[in-house]
Amino acid sequence: MGGEKKFIIAIGIVTVILVVAGALILGKQKPPEAQSGDKIDQAQLLKDPKNGIGDPNAPVQIVEFGDFQCPACGAAYPIMHDLIAKNQNKVYFVFRNFPLSVHPNAQITSKAAEAAALQGKFWEMHNMLYEKQNEWATSQNPKEILAGYAKSIGLDVDKFNNDLDKVTGQVNSDYEMGNKFGVSSTPTFFINGQKYPGVQQEGQLQALIDQLSQGKSQSTQSASPSAN
Repeated sequence: MGGEKKFIIAIGIVTVILVVAGALILGKQKPPEAQSGDKIDQAQLLKDPKNGIGDPNAPVQIVEFGDFQCPACGAAYPIMHDLIAKNQNKVYFVFRNFPLSVHPNAQITSKAAEAAALQGKFWEMHNMLYEKQNEWATSQNPKEILAGYAKSIGLDVDKFNNDLDKVTGQVNSDYEMGNKFGVSSTPTFFINGQKYPGVQQEGQLQALIDQLSQGKSQSTQSASPSAN
């Protein structure tokens, strides 16, 4: 019996050590791996941004090329939503449309977001489209559902419906920019010009934001003239 007790205690100690080690590893996540290739000039990615949130002069500038019907974009949405809320002084976030042809309702929902933007409600529509993705993704009549969303966020529904055809140019412009910079899937993020395709883990993104913010801060301090 004594031998069994010692064995059980040893197993318990090993389990605790593994749990603690796992927690330490998760608590100190490394930044995500960037896709190999040339870094993009962030100024080009931020040229005439229609839908940005945060301070454009923030040390971390994130541009997402997204598709509202894309399940992976739907999975990335709450991660980015939380990160932006937690890092308001560090992050400037821009969303650009990249509706994929494999998603039949991607084009119309991109237009819906841009039509809402004309009434100052882009982010309200953006959030609702992702949060209710399962509700409209397979609909044969998405316009009716989208009109309901427009009403629920306080838009002039008649204007919204009329503007759906007026914003095609904006959607196409975003898509062409994505093609120019090698976007082939969604979501694709550019963080300070570096490409990160796919859904990124929140802990890894936070580590990258902290790293870039610290680097920017140190760079600014070193460039400042020393006091006499």
